[in-house]
Amino acid sequence: MATSLLSPLLAASIALPVLPVAAGGPFAWSLVLSGAVVVLSLIPLGAARSQADFKPSDLAAPRAMFERLPAWGKRANWAHQNSFEAFTLHAPACLLCLVVAPGVLAASPWLALAAWLHPLLRAGYLAAYVANLPPVRSLCWAGGILCTALMYSEGLRAVLRS
Repeated sequence: MATSLLSPLLAASIALPVLPVAAGGPFAWSLVLSGAVVVLSLIPLGAARSQADFKPSDLAAPRAMFERLPAWGKRANWAHQNSFEAFTLHAPACLLCLVVAPGVLAASPWLALAAWLHPLLRAGYLAAYVANLPPVRSLCWAGGILCTALMYSEGLRAVLRS
């Protein structure tokens, strides 16, 4: 029974098209750069922790040192946490668009711009959050979510068209 289920799955995985590098490039780079923004969010958080006299004993309860962080350090912590949340929404959109890249780019050539714009907006969000610029932070957040939503929308349309 198990082998009868695996055969169609293996056949389907072998039949996936190999995308030309240029077709999926914006989506692959968006995924990589968005992941890099998550890693980048560790820099201000690390600086805040060092200013709060981080000690190895704090590793036993890292959330307990939150109260010792300066105000900008608390915002850096929240921005870091939100970076993970945004990445978990954006990564599947990138993967969806990678799978249907030729179709989605042919139907919506501006979608590559949304893919490139998302990591830039997320980096701006991180900087605006740490700098305590709520209007800029909110605009960057909304723009990033909009980019992700557009990628989902066009990716799903391409899937339904095929």
